[in-house]
Amino acid sequence: MTTVTATATPVPPPPPGGESYRLALPNTASAAKVARDFVTSLLGLSRHRDLVDDARLCVTEVVTNAHRHTHTQLIRVHVTVTHQQATVSVADDRPWAFPTPTEPAALCRERAQEGGRGLMLVDSLARAWGFTVYGGRSPRLKAVWFTLAQVEAEAEARAEVRAEGGETG
Repeated sequence: MTTVTATATPVPPPPPGGESYRLALPNTASAAKVARDFVTSLLGLSRHRDLVDDARLCVTEVVTNAHRHTHTQLIRVHVTVTHQQATVSVADDRPWAFPTPTEPAALCRERAQEGGRGLMLVDSLARAWGFTVYGGRSPRLKAVWFTLAQVEAEAEARAEVRAEGGETG
């Protein structure tokens, strides 16, 4: 599920029972590794070890995109961890450069293109992902975010939808 939102506040409040962490990194080639290590540590401490591998891949892709495709001085990583899920947001100062996954067929036609697979990876691993533009009529930042959930949390969410008369199978 991909969603797009626009808001004036730069950081949404953490969900009830959640903890929120922030890291600001210089826009350097090592930013992805530092962000990856930061997220790995947080997930290990919060007993979300089963999300670590997917989170490492996703945060690497999103931070690498910010590094390669923006001239932002700082890459801002915001992590919110709850009992059931973790949401990672990576902000840059290029609010109108919207991320889009590149379809595999398009990659075959354009063999010269090196990248473009990162958001397809995020789309396949994350429970949800999207981007938010901050600043209202004069946007200042864009944050690409993804949410990873515990397997049990996914099953509970599907059960809630079924109980409410939505999904049947």
